[in-house]
Order: sequence, then C-alpha cells, then structure tokens
Amino acid sequence: MASEILREISASDLLAETLKLKHAGYRMVAISCTYKDEVMELTYSFDLNYDLVNLRILTDTKTELPSIGIIYAYSFLYENEIKELFGVNITGISPDYNDSLYKIPVKTPFGIQE
Repeated sequence: MASEILREISASDLLAETLKLKHAGYRMVAISCTYKDEVMELTYSFDLNYDLVNLRILTDTKTELPSIGIIYAYSFLYENEIKELFGVNITGISPDYNDSLYKIPVKTPFGIQE
C-alpha cells in the first residue's frame, strides 16, 4: 500500500536526511520550490516502492542551502533552476550554470521581488 510522508526539516539537516533516504534505497523524484507567505518553500521528494517521503525546508534567499548533488548527482538541474528562478542560495551545485540555464528577461522571476 502506498503512503506519503511530509517532514519539515532545517537547511542544516538536508544532507543528513537525504543521505539516510539514499541508504534506505529511495530515489529522488523531484525538487520543487514556491514563494509562499514571505518565505521560500522547498520540497525534496523521494520514492521507494510507491512510498513517497517529502522533506520540506522553509527558508529565505540569504540562507545557504547545500546541494544534494554529492548524494544524487542528477539534482543539479533542479538546483540550478531553483537558484535561477527563485533566487535560493544553493551552494556547491556541480555543474553550476551561474544563472544561465534559462534565457529570461528578469532576474529570479518567481522569487522575492525587492
């Protein structure tokens, strides 16, 4: 039977929690971001046999958030997109496209507009 879990974690717990899921056999499904109620809401989704675990981080654009690329190499596309479109401060992305993944007319169109 499929299940879904949502756990709110801090930015400092991201790598440890992600590594636990990787060791348990979970695959990364997606990383999503939205600007909600004056904060950035990032959700990292992982699946194992139709059991979905979501790690949620509420943050701002100044807090450093580590890349999970050392655990799931293919996360770099999600992370580059979130960094570029929302302005989230994700560090250690490899490869890092340095805000040139998309050709967009404005900086961080979905992020905090100052």
